[in-house]
Amino acid sequence: MVRLNVASGALTIHEAAATTGWSARMLRYIEEAGLVVPRRSGSGYRLYGPAELQRLRTLRELLGAFDIELSDVGFALRLRDDGRLRDGLEAWFSSQAVRPAEVAPSDWLAFEQLKHTQLLAAAAGVARDREPVATATAWSKEPVANGAGWSKEIA
Repeated sequence: MVRLNVASGALTIHEAAATTGWSARMLRYIEEAGLVVPRRSGSGYRLYGPAELQRLRTLRELLGAFDIELSDVGFALRLRDDGRLRDGLEAWFSSQAVRPAEVAPSDWLAFEQLKHTQLLAAAAGVARDREPVATATAWSKEPVANGAGWSKEIA
């Protein structure tokens, strides 16, 4: 068992990894996600004290109790902190699919297929060029046909 460094009252990232069972790489990911952020030494080293060790232990317990992943907890934190994201998800959950008024019922499937093709082509451009084709701010809440929903024109 790794002993707490009495002088600093904390463990380095590698000592914390050995103690908690999380890898050093995973501890960095957990910090990057904002879930457990250790203090830093004057030299910039991560220092894990008893509070951080407890948070790491209870995080592991949370994951096991609810059969969730770290990314789920990271998203929950983001959802808690980002009102715009929370509102956007709520609007999506409560919306219904509505055929655009200008699209005939017999053409709706082809219309949606075309929109998906355009969306996938735009996403491929993002991956290839490593620059976003459209940003989240380009999406807006607009009425779609006779209902409400999120829409973005992909030309």
